[in-house]
This record gives sequence, structure tokens and C-alpha cells, in this order.
Amino acid sequence: MTIVTRHSAEVPAMSRDGEGDTRILTVRPSQLRGQVRVSGAKNSVLRLLAASLLTRERIVLHNYPGELLDAIVHVGMLETLGKTCRVIGETLVIEAETAPPSSTLAWQGRSIRNTLLILGAMVARTGAGAVPAPGGCDLGDRKYDLHELVLTRLGARVWEENGMLHAEAPDGLRGAEITLPLRSTGATENALIAGSLAKGRTTLWNPHIRPEIIDLARFLRSMGAAITINGQESIVIDGAPTLGGITHRVMPDNMEAMTWLIGSVMTGGDVEIVDFPFEDLEVPLIFLRESGARIFRDGPVAIVRSGRPYPVEISTGPYPGINSDMQPLFAAMGACARGVSRLVDLRFAGRYGYLDEFARMGVSSEVRDGAAHITGGAAIEGADVRALDLRCGAALALLGMVARGETRIADAWQIERGYNDFARKAHELGANLAYTNAC
Repeated sequence: MTIVTRHSAEVPAMSRDGEGDTRILTVRPSQLRGQVRVSGAKNSVLRLLAASLLTRERIVLHNYPGELLDAIVHVGMLETLGKTCRVIGETLVIEAETAPPSSTLAWQGRSIRNTLLILGAMVARTGAGAVPAPGGCDLGDRKYDLHELVLTRLGARVWEENGMLHAEAPDGLRGAEITLPLRSTGATENALIAGSLAKGRTTLWNPHIRPEIIDLARFLRSMGAAITINGQESIVIDGAPTLGGITHRVMPDNMEAMTWLIGSVMTGGDVEIVDFPFEDLEVPLIFLRESGARIFRDGPVAIVRSGRPYPVEISTGPYPGINSDMQPLFAAMGACARGVSRLVDLRFAGRYGYLDEFARMGVSSEVRDGAAHITGGAAIEGADVRALDLRCGAALALLGMVARGETRIADAWQIERGYNDFARKAHELGANLAYTNAC
């Protein structure tokens, strides 16, 4: 794989996939000022990479986040399955002369949850697939039963054996009626990917429609599948005998956009965020403005003029509501406000582990009746903390910018899993941070 990269001298490059990276991200008091451009979205590009397995023809992705660790892992998986991948600047070119040489993803590196979508693509394309058990962030109970439900309804047999998840449909997948018992982004994506090559019509009831799903549907339509989205009610997929190659621009990352916005408010900064996905963030922006953010729009640019954090009160929910991923960032903002903030995660009930790391920095909180109550206003102190997952890591980095003294974040590679060039971009905005070797 050919890669062209760029990094500042002050912020050295991460390892190829983060595996075994023991360096510490050291953050000191900072104020974010300047301009930053939002990269292609992690939660979209990984799905597009999996969908590229549905065709032998060339796929070209523009606005590709080439420094994203999970994307690097995924490209490695594609190459293991016979694809040739070239990254040139912010463009990825994926090619393959033949079908995958094997239905088994023999991958020894770090796993990611997107292997579930690779499995769906493989069984749809070749009639069989086997992938390592999924990885990703530990957010509590995240089984793959809904993915199994989708593939089983489409006619596949699914089983787990020796740490591998297998699926087979020797006669190919067949369209079916599928009802999800709860809205699941991943299961909706797998239905779209697998259904695009299934014979006949697939109707998915109770899908989770969000911007990344719409982007994936647009991608698959351009490849030749017929897809109709009926709001949050249903998706109708008419599979195609074969799918073709396309050129596609990856949508901007709404989580990255939110991170720079909240970081600007927390640090009293002044940031212009280019390629800001306003239409995808209408509801979160309402809550942010009510919580003290001063946000102005100039075309595709969000201008964040300082502001002062006020207590927040949110509950996560399906799009267009507040995504569960946003919860730690809102919590960090609440920690800087005078008063009590209340956050309820309706998707991942156990996603409050980051509060233990916040506590090391002097943030007072408790989980009561399923809600996180954060008492803000006290001084935030630098401390040794750990990035439990990528959003926890980003929230800790923002807290480190407003803390007294030095904050040292272990497992900071988690941040780079989901943010393209996070450290470099933060540094260019004036953040005082650097990677150092663990003692």
C-alpha cells in the first residue's frame, strides 16, 4: 500500500494501527484558536471500505482520512482479501483483478468491529465468509446477535468457532423481510451491504437512519443496487446480480466537528471549522447553543466565538437526536460549567466508565437512576489518566487543555482510531500537547 503522509515535527506519527503503542499524550493548558478542516468520517468510511468487497471493479474514495488508525487496519484487511489499495494524499484507490482468494479473513493484527460488515460482504459476494471476532470500543453489551439475525434472515448459516465468526450461503443470499427488535446502526448497514447482492427484494423494518447510513445507501446505489429509504420506518433493497466501481467523496466527520466546537467553548477559544456538517447536527447544535456555545454559520464554515459552558441536560437517542458517541464530549463541557449536568445514555447503559478517569482530574460525578450527574465548577487538575475508548480519550484531551498543570493520557492511540490527525490538528490550533514514551 502506497501512503503519502504529513506530520508536524512536534507531533510524531502513530504506529501503523496503534497495536502495542505505549506512548503517552501529554496535554498542558491551551486555548484553541485558528482554522481546522473536518476530515472524512470514520463512521462512514469504514462502511464504504467493507462495501468495496462487493465488486471487483475500481473504487475511488476522495476526502479519505488516511491517518485514521481504524481505516489503516481496514485497508490491511482488504489487502489480505486480495485488494490492492493506494493512498495518495486524501484519495484512496481500491482495485482487484479477481474475487477474494479466500473466504477467510486471516488477520493477526488488531481487530475492529467492522469485521461484521466484512462478513456480510463476503457471504454476499462469495457465498461464505469467516472473520475474527469483532473489536472496537468497549461500550458494554455490544453483541452481534442483530447482525446474525440479518444474515440468517437472508438465508445464511452463522456460527462461531475458535474465535472466528463464520457465515455461509452456498446458494447465495435471498431477499427477505427483516424486522430489527431495536434500532441498530451496524445491523442496518449489514442489511444494506448484504442485501445489495441478495436475489430479490429485502425489506428492513425499524432501521436506524442516520447520515452515515444515507451515505452508504448513496454509495451502493451508485454501484448498481436499488435502495429506497422510507424514513425510520423501513428500507427496501432490490439486489443486483453484480455491482460496479464508482468514485465517491466521503462525508465530513460530525464527531470531529463536534469535538473542535466543544473544545473551542471549553478553552474560551475562537475556531473556524471548515466543512462543518450543519445539516447532520441540527439537534446537537440546539443543545450546544443552549449550553453556552456561540456558533455562527458562513456557508460550510462554523465560526465558534468563545462562549461559556453552562450545565447540560441531554439524553442520547436515534438520529436526529444526540448520538451516544457525543456523550463524553458533552460531559467534559459540563465539567467546566457551574452547576450540575445530567446525561442519560439510552443506547449503551454502561457507557459512564470515563467518569472514573474524569474523577482523577477532580471532576465530581455520580451515576444515579441510570443517569450521570456531573457537578461542574470546581478546579480541574492535571493527572495521569487512560483513554478507555476513542471518545473518552478525546474528552480527556479537551479537559487537559483546561486543567491546571499537566495531564498524561495513556492508551492515547485510541483517539487516533477515530480522529484523522487529531494531534497535528490540535497542535496547529494552539494546543500544547505532545507524545512521549511511557516511563
